Amino acid sequence: MKLSKDLVAASATIMVLRILTTGQDYGYSILRRIAAASGEEIEWSEGLLYPLLHRLERTELITATWGRADNGRRRKYYAITDAGRRALREAQELIARRPRLRVDGEGYRVVDRDRRGRGGVREENVTRVGS
Repeated sequence: MKLSKDLVAASATIMVLRILTTGQDYGYSILRRIAAASGEEIEWSEGLLYPLLHRLERTELITATWGRADNGRRRKYYAITDAGRRALREAQELIARRPRLRVDGEGYRVVDRDRRGRGGVREENVTRVGS
């Protein structure tokens, strides 16, 4: 199953920042690591990755430095900053707390997770949507 472009775009920043938590890396390697980590389900193009890397650099979530590959060619290496680590942590916390949609006989319900993060459903945290 190929993932939609909208889903990939929404999660791209988190995916790149997560990869860079393991250390600096360069563009093509990031592309390969994303493909490998997704079981080849996600295959980004350079046209998606490099504009994202430039935006993350402009917003100071990552830094970029020029270096040399083993073959002597220049290569740009990217590293996550402290601000990038904070942004990643906040995004991961937000995802962990996200509401879920459930379908039942009366329409959709938005179900908030209870304080223990278990998704327990209580009437005060159920919102009916549609019918």
